[in-house]
Amino acid sequence: MIPVQFITHRTDRYSYLDSARMALEGGCRWIQLRMKDCPPDEVEAVGREVKMLCKKHEAIFIVDDYVELAQKLEADGVHLGLKDMPVAEARRVLGEGFLIGGTANTFDDIVLHHRSGADYIGCGPFRFTTTKQNLSPVLGLEGYSRIIRQMREADISLPVVAIGGITRADIPAIMQTGVQGIALSGTVLRADNPVQEMREILAL
Repeated sequence: MIPVQFITHRTDRYSYLDSARMALEGGCRWIQLRMKDCPPDEVEAVGREVKMLCKKHEAIFIVDDYVELAQKLEADGVHLGLKDMPVAEARRVLGEGFLIGGTANTFDDIVLHHRSGADYIGCGPFRFTTTKQNLSPVLGLEGYSRIIRQMREADISLPVVAIGGITRADIPAIMQTGVQGIALSGTVLRADNPVQEMREILAL
């Protein structure tokens, strides 16, 4: 089974909580609660419900950006963008018991996260995506292949999760570049049946 991380997103049809619930019902076992531009108390309230859902489904629960909230909710970890709290600082705050993921767009970003103690890399974007603002340069298949090659040459073995505008049809070719996982959001929620879409993605 392909390791798939689902990143919560709100649409005209679904709330952040709906999106997490459907991904879990479809078999996903790694949820990242991402609620950009929402007040912290709303993120906490939704986070408590998502955590309960993740516990029910024995899934990993990651909070995006909010290090202190991840600690307060006793989440499994936190994911940090390039402009968020540095990974090394988050590690000092959280200790060794939390997963810490870092966003990367270049090999240099990955080297920095590796030295800072990250557990995995969210690398992208694969292509243009409307679910994220201020997008970094698009990587495509060639970008992933190049970065994975550079990591092997530097003996860096951090898991890399591809992210950014990925659809079900893209996944086989992306996995052949050497990445270890796929992060999805919009392609699942745009499907007529998001639960079934997740099931079919996991069955690839």
